[in-house]
Amino acid sequence: MAERRLRLGMVGGGRGAFIGAVHRIASRIDDRWELVAGALSSDPERARASGADLGIAPDRAYSDFREMARAEAGREDGIDAVSIVTPNHMHADPAIAFLEAGIHVICDKPLAAAPEQAQRIADAVKASRARFVLTHNYTGYPLMRQAREMIAAGDLGELRLVQAEYAQDWLTESVEATGNKQAAWRTDPTQAGAGALGDIGTHAFNLLSFVSGLRPEALLADLQSFGAGRLVDDNAHVLLRFQGGARGMLWASQVAPGNENGLRLRIYGTKAGIEWGQENPNVMTFAPLGEPKRILTRGGAGLGGGSSQSTRVPPGHPEGYLEAFATIYTDAADLILGTNDGALLPNIDSGLEGMWFINACQRSSQAGGEWVGR
Repeated sequence: MAERRLRLGMVGGGRGAFIGAVHRIASRIDDRWELVAGALSSDPERARASGADLGIAPDRAYSDFREMARAEAGREDGIDAVSIVTPNHMHADPAIAFLEAGIHVICDKPLAAAPEQAQRIADAVKASRARFVLTHNYTGYPLMRQAREMIAAGDLGELRLVQAEYAQDWLTESVEATGNKQAAWRTDPTQAGAGALGDIGTHAFNLLSFVSGLRPEALLADLQSFGAGRLVDDNAHVLLRFQGGARGMLWASQVAPGNENGLRLRIYGTKAGIEWGQENPNVMTFAPLGEPKRILTRGGAGLGGGSSQSTRVPPGHPEGYLEAFATIYTDAADLILGTNDGALLPNIDSGLEGMWFINACQRSSQAGGEWVGR
């Protein structure tokens, strides 16, 4: 008998919310989840309307996440997990409420807007029997899982250099002053906690850590706010020192004209190097020292392993952002059902590591570019 779809709830992500729609699409791609409940808005009328738009029964379209956690925990057909897709400063309270109710949590990144909020979530995870997943979705790309396996197998030799960048241009002008809601909360320090650093820099940091297996022991950061009147960073340059001696550089920018979603990763060891870019995610370059470069393709000949396990369609058919996101949701479903150990899933430790990265970068830059260690 086929396994049932898991029942999903959602906090935030109502009408007009970009990331809420992404989570809903991703959860359905592999037909593992069904959205049945939501606290999509704190305004009762909007919550009901958004719930109706998504086919949620009226009695499960809540206007308060605490009421939702209590009610769903008490239902025989209650949700298996909740997806939290609110602005960063509103992650902690819903996450804690559902964890305390014994309901699994799938939370958008970064973990929180401030370290104390992140620690509250971590404490709730430790005290709960429920699972916690953080949606650093780029770890779901097949070739990034392939690269992780290759590095763990020693195909690159001893790692020396790691370079990650995530460049966009959508905040080159101060669009937050024009009524752009996505820009407004992302450039508000009370809601976001950090600018480009938290929004996309944490993605680059998480991906380099996931693929390389390296853990930084110290960093030095130079943060800028180029947008007129902007109170958060919109550009960041970061130097990284890793345990074991490897060195790294990370650049995150939302004010780089000509860049749409330029997440790129380059890793070099004593035996070989790899290069990958998110905007062409089905191709990765593998360059063994002294040999011709090799072009590896998602699901292509000779790979197997991580690439094949996370791919859905034959080589040559593009897979991208939504499918990588879906991999996170499918792995989360398997984790909840006990058929996956969650080893590849971003979790509370990933979230705390991202918060250390943000906080250390801010402290380093505020001190004029000093090295900040653990």
